[in-house]
Amino acid sequence: MKRILVTGATGRTGSLVVQKLRERPQEFDVVGFARSPQKAEQVFGSTEGFVFGDIGDRHSLDKAMNGCEGLVILTSAVPQVVAPPSEPGQRPTMGFAPGGEPEQVDYQGQVNQIEAAKAAGVQQVVLVGSMGGTDENHFLNSIGNGKILIWKRKAEQYLINSGLPYTIIRAGGLLDEPGGDRELWVGDDDHLLHQPPDGVNPSIPRADVAELVVQAFRETTARNRAFDVISNPQGPVTRDFAALFARTTPG
Repeated sequence: MKRILVTGATGRTGSLVVQKLRERPQEFDVVGFARSPQKAEQVFGSTEGFVFGDIGDRHSLDKAMNGCEGLVILTSAVPQVVAPPSEPGQRPTMGFAPGGEPEQVDYQGQVNQIEAAKAAGVQQVVLVGSMGGTDENHFLNSIGNGKILIWKRKAEQYLINSGLPYTIIRAGGLLDEPGGDRELWVGDDDHLLHQPPDGVNPSIPRADVAELVVQAFRETTARNRAFDVISNPQGPVTRDFAALFARTTPG
């Protein structure tokens, strides 16, 4: 049984990862890491199995990581409204709270997690990122001038260079829809984002991303792989995850 720490565990995707890992108690012992006990109580109905802290605090990360064999990184900077629309019909101005900028959260916060994982002897890190990181002009980078996708890619490279076994899942647009009933397509360098096959929307249910995380710990073909992933609602349902991971490009 592998002891797995999931950071960002009360988020919309993180909570699904915790749930899916808990459904395999013979394989995984799950520890959730989050900032707010109140949020954990709200999402899970209990704070059992959680450690609370901040990814900016190495001490709390070290405490949470103790005895863990796997780490799932699901933390991300979250845009918020910083100014209302100046005129009717316009969009509000979006940005990030002080200390919650992508450089601090998506880069330095992930570096802190990677270094804590190295110190704890973690055997595999699964990082959930985003497609679009090859395009500096992607609209997400303009939010608050935070360059969120650029910082995410820098963190990915830090993980690759760390020497830790890793799986990097760069998800397409995340959907709050049921999982387990779509064909999953993998690629790299944002090809699926810019030229999705057959005009399919480059998106994927959060539940399917969560399942990929779980399977990454179960299938050796997922080791040291970094890939983009989207879903096709019309194709045959993906069930052979070993084969799916094998179609990705090492490194």
